[in-house]
Amino acid sequence: MASLHASLPSVSSIRFRRSPLVSPNTLTSLALQSRLPSNGRCRRILRRRFCRAMVQQAAQGSPAIYAKEMERLSAKESLLLAFKDAGGFEALVTGKTTDIQRIDVNERITGLERLNPTSRPTTSPFLEGRWNFEWFGSGSPGFAATLIFQRFPSTLANLSKLDAFIKDGTARITANFKLLNAIESKVILSTKLSVEGPLRLKEEYIEGILETPSVSEQAVPEQLKGTFNQAVNTMQQLPVPIKDVLASGLKVPLTGSYQRLMMISYLDEEILIIRDTSGVPEVLTRLESPPSPLEPSMTDYES
Repeated sequence: MASLHASLPSVSSIRFRRSPLVSPNTLTSLALQSRLPSNGRCRRILRRRFCRAMVQQAAQGSPAIYAKEMERLSAKESLLLAFKDAGGFEALVTGKTTDIQRIDVNERITGLERLNPTSRPTTSPFLEGRWNFEWFGSGSPGFAATLIFQRFPSTLANLSKLDAFIKDGTARITANFKLLNAIESKVILSTKLSVEGPLRLKEEYIEGILETPSVSEQAVPEQLKGTFNQAVNTMQQLPVPIKDVLASGLKVPLTGSYQRLMMISYLDEEILIIRDTSGVPEVLTRLESPPSPLEPSMTDYES
């Protein structure tokens, strides 16, 4: 924290002159961006915050509010950099994250949670949207996928991305994977989210879908291209009803098979942190612009 203040001598001076042009949060966000990797997701996350702040008038607050916001932005930067230092998503799903890296990330997570700016996150409009999994534990859908893919060499099977789309009390979790560096497919898990309190949600699994794999012909080894072409010709000769079934993917009903309770411990425009009943955190970062906080929120919970 001391190093951050030392690198921002102009921020404090502008703050106490009460500049009418740019708020302290805007300047802090810009300074934090300059410390992030130029090509990482974490830099894009804070850049969106800066761009939105630039089109707003500066709201002059008390020094205490300003200091707390600086602390929160610094905690966000610290967590995002900890993800990068731990090897990112690839290291997490391949089991290469060390115990020291895990405890470091968990320490940054708890540091950010205590600065949660959203008192009722389960009914906040910020909850809805598309999110990318950065960190997850044993109770997460991502953990089950990780267990499967860790049993195979990365050249054979590779989980490349895991994201979630939350809208109207439902969640759609998509795992993108690649087989043999040539066959790409997705596993989609649909769940229902029930609001049970200002912080607590219940998630019920509804359906799982294994999409029909797509094959990149350029990535197929030369010795297998003959077999690949035969398989393509066979697929084209199948009756239309069968091809339609294959095109829609394999659907597995999951209603009543699994549910879990979880608590939202942190939510703002860019980061979502969830903990399950065992206390294991999941951290997601937003993949698209958040809705306006002035929009109507989700249906409130029943007391």
